[in-house]
Amino acid sequence: MHIKETLSQRIEAAFAQQELAGSAMVQVSSRPEHGDYQANGVMSAAKRAGKNPRDLAGYLLEKLSIADIASSVEVAGPGFLNIRLAPAYLATVNAAQIDQAATSQTVVVDYSAPNLAKEMHVGHLRSTIIGDCMARVLEAQGHQVIRQNHVGDWGTQFGMLVTYLNDSGASSQTLADLESFYRQSKTQFDQDQDFANRSRQAVVALQAGDPDTREAWAHFIDISMSHCQSIYQRLNVTLTPEHTQGESTYNHDLPAVIEDLEAQGLLVVSDGAQCVFLSQFKTKKGEILPVIVQKSDGGYLYATTDLAAIRYRTGTLNADRILYFTDARQALHFKQIFAVSAEAGFNRSSAQLEHMPFGAMLGADGKPFKTRAGSVVKLTELLDEAELRAAQLIKEKNSQLDPQEIQTLSRIIGIGAVKYADLSKNRTSDYLFDWDQMISFEGNTAPYLQYAYTRIQSVFTKGGIDAEALPKQTVAVDEPERLLAVSIAGFNDTLRAVSTEGYPHLLCNYLYVLATQFTRFYELCPILSSAGEIRERRLVLAHQTGCTLKAGLALLGIDVPNRM
Repeated sequence: MHIKETLSQRIEAAFAQQELAGSAMVQVSSRPEHGDYQANGVMSAAKRAGKNPRDLAGYLLEKLSIADIASSVEVAGPGFLNIRLAPAYLATVNAAQIDQAATSQTVVVDYSAPNLAKEMHVGHLRSTIIGDCMARVLEAQGHQVIRQNHVGDWGTQFGMLVTYLNDSGASSQTLADLESFYRQSKTQFDQDQDFANRSRQAVVALQAGDPDTREAWAHFIDISMSHCQSIYQRLNVTLTPEHTQGESTYNHDLPAVIEDLEAQGLLVVSDGAQCVFLSQFKTKKGEILPVIVQKSDGGYLYATTDLAAIRYRTGTLNADRILYFTDARQALHFKQIFAVSAEAGFNRSSAQLEHMPFGAMLGADGKPFKTRAGSVVKLTELLDEAELRAAQLIKEKNSQLDPQEIQTLSRIIGIGAVKYADLSKNRTSDYLFDWDQMISFEGNTAPYLQYAYTRIQSVFTKGGIDAEALPKQTVAVDEPERLLAVSIAGFNDTLRAVSTEGYPHLLCNYLYVLATQFTRFYELCPILSSAGEIRERRLVLAHQTGCTLKAGLALLGIDVPNRM
């Protein structure tokens, strides 16, 4: 059920009868006492037509065919339309049933993408879980989603590692070894020019397919990806090894990218490097910024790989949309890559190329979140701490639980809390990381939503009721019932906004409103102590709420417990 779309179509049909154009601008009402939805487009239409907005709104009411949807429509303020949905219309909702997209698209979602040879840290969290949420939502709507983990498995760090291990004769068997060797090789790279030059040569050898260099590199990758996969599983992220499409994947196509750019007259040699200059990208001084695609030593760059990836994703995968979830600091890079791709004709399926930037996770001091010692927080350490804090919270709330159940719940609640704290923030904004706030049963948190779900399950457990035996739909009568039904009915509108705009926080906000609406309903409308039809319809509404909460949290990649 897409309520906004249906209301918009009806209102815009009334516009057309008046030979008016424009959007109905339907949105959820911020004042539920005045209506469930509000249409703001009348004022814009009236302004364009030179008419009084209230007069026009009144006339539109006469032409508006909406009786099957709304129980009332009123003109308010300077020309708003306040719309109250009819209980019979709300009764057609199949809770948690996700509407399929009218047209299925092939959508490539590029997310996570850690640089390998190092442990994943908090800087990888946002891309990983935001991208995964988007992949889940799009897939649930019937789109063909192709996950792409564009890992940094190519480049200078591997040249450094290969050279260091060749020089020292050391061997690496664990990620800890790699990290230690990486730190030592980086120090030597910065201090020893000869070592730096040989490291760069090792990168060129790697890109050229040298067998010994490739063998050492493959060993590094196996160790690193094993670690990444363990983190994905712990985070309940749907990335698997088959989704890994690292920078190395495109190595064979990089010379062809250069050749094609040159054939089209787009390449310019600058200080020995091959560059593309596009006039729309300039410095503050007015100088055109180069897009470097090949260094003077023959090595390739991120830009080259990203261009090759666009060719592959549009030419081989036939993508309709490609979504890139990366740090906002890469915004210029992607603008340039998309522009070069357009100039060179690399976007072979005319796909929508969309950079979905996100802000930073900050500590209490407003600076990038780090340990007390000032080092980057590793994801493993963060998740360990989350589970520990969740276990403490669970013990305080229910000391009777056995250790095994506490362990299970601490994982569900702790991991869920970390993910939700991030996903509930507008992705384009920085946010403060706050343990006390995120692991709390109060406010817009995962534990609050999880507790709301378990409260619903307890109703059915206590009453010995089989929820699946209840009717799927019901007509809400009392106002708290109707308001809860309105919240449930908004699920698909929310998912459409998430999939279109790439903002998971819209789903979080929706679920929080739904849970708070259920709390109000629960307080004002006795369920088990009611009888007959009243009892049944309230049970149905409770079940619909639980199903919607569970489905929504699942799309966020968050599990729900049966009790807390």
